[in-house]
Amino acid sequence: MRVLRPTVEGLATDVCLPDGAGPFPTVLIRTPYDRSRHLAEARGWARRGFGAVVQDVRGRFASPGEWHPYENEAADGAAAARWIRRQPWSDGRYVAVGASYAAYCALSLALEGPWEDRPGAVIAAVPALGATETAREPSGVERLLARAGWWAAHGDRRDSDEHALTEALAADPGLLGHLPLTGLPARLGRALPSWAGLWRRDDRGHLTSRAARADTPLLAVGGHHDHFAEDTFALWRAWGGPSARLLLGPWGHGLVTAPGPDAGPAHRVALGELYVRWAGRALSGGLAPGHHGALALGGGDLWLPAGSDGEPSTRRLRPLHGSVFTADPERPVRSDDLTVPTGELPDRCVLVAPPLPRPLDAVGPVRLRMRATADTPSADWAARLVALAPEGTAEPLAVGILRHAEKRGHSSEFTIELGRLARRLPAGTRLRLEIAGHHFPAHARNPHTGGDPITAVRLCASRREVDPESVTLSLHTLSSRPTSTDPIEEILR
Repeated sequence: MRVLRPTVEGLATDVCLPDGAGPFPTVLIRTPYDRSRHLAEARGWARRGFGAVVQDVRGRFASPGEWHPYENEAADGAAAARWIRRQPWSDGRYVAVGASYAAYCALSLALEGPWEDRPGAVIAAVPALGATETAREPSGVERLLARAGWWAAHGDRRDSDEHALTEALAADPGLLGHLPLTGLPARLGRALPSWAGLWRRDDRGHLTSRAARADTPLLAVGGHHDHFAEDTFALWRAWGGPSARLLLGPWGHGLVTAPGPDAGPAHRVALGELYVRWAGRALSGGLAPGHHGALALGGGDLWLPAGSDGEPSTRRLRPLHGSVFTADPERPVRSDDLTVPTGELPDRCVLVAPPLPRPLDAVGPVRLRMRATADTPSADWAARLVALAPEGTAEPLAVGILRHAEKRGHSSEFTIELGRLARRLPAGTRLRLEIAGHHFPAHARNPHTGGDPITAVRLCASRREVDPESVTLSLHTLSSRPTSTDPIEEILR
């Protein structure tokens, strides 16, 4: 095995090559997270017959220039592709590979780069599809905690400090509660000039809209507990290339290194080996056409074919308390606390379903339909679905948040999307639904003044009223015991 360290179009690059003269197919990984962290991965590809090219993106770690997230990746990736194809060890074929922001690098090259420089296949794991997708929910609500953590760790700097926000919160637990949120960089103690501009971007769907015109195979990998799970699924569904494969497991953003509480032995997948086998088939034209893949059934220790949603069913829930409540941004409902206060002044509406008489396999989208009223011109409605186990433990299942503008005091009916579930709920489980005005610090607080939550300096309480009779929870459930599929076979067929 040979390791080379050329400078490719001015950017720092490592190359791992298999033994022998070649030529070889290649994988290209472009990352803002330090290419040296991918050395073991690159060597793994080389041991299996691929050249591996790993590059620091512009302005990060050893690569010169200015770091502008989501701006230069298609052009810089195309330059790296041209360089690869000029090398004597290259057979001209390459796969663009990446996770999180690196997946964006791979996808932007495949979907926006010059046609002649595009890869032969793409592996996109937990893809961060763009600045707007990572910063906001589809309804426009701001993802505060995740973006503050990422910008504190990686924004406007050459290196990374993974613990920057954690350490800042330890010193000031109320850090994210200070207003305005544009002042966060000063409270972190360093310059973050791109922080304010992040919230002015409005390019949602930029890459996904191009996916329909894709002309390469795709392997999209994600986790049900990852904040980009919906984007991963949407990318796979929209992909117009000759084949598209999806693998969604009961994992967080770190995939198999971050298993969720519902992961079982069957969900331990050797992703590296799977990537190599899929890449070989994709480059040789050995994949069947169409959309295939596998979804893990969390809590069931098995896999289902991707796209095998259950039948929609509606569930009525019994109101416990809080059909009239106050959404006070000074005392918001916390995203990191499942405790429901029982005081006289409720901060949310709480409803429960009776215990499940038998196990339930919920597979597919979750929606909440309701009629409600707010006495402020702008209101966020956060819905959190929680599983209450017979032994008394609570676990969040799904969360959705909608920004809804309506005349003060005017009752209106609307739907909140809570994402997708692929989960077996055991008999005796009760479903608890919480409807609140905030989900903080995961999401920024709506100030209820009609102003921008990022620049607001004044907060107002909002009186809410939910019509309990209108609340309908829609789940997709399997009507019979599912038959497990082999995820490796589904990906490689």
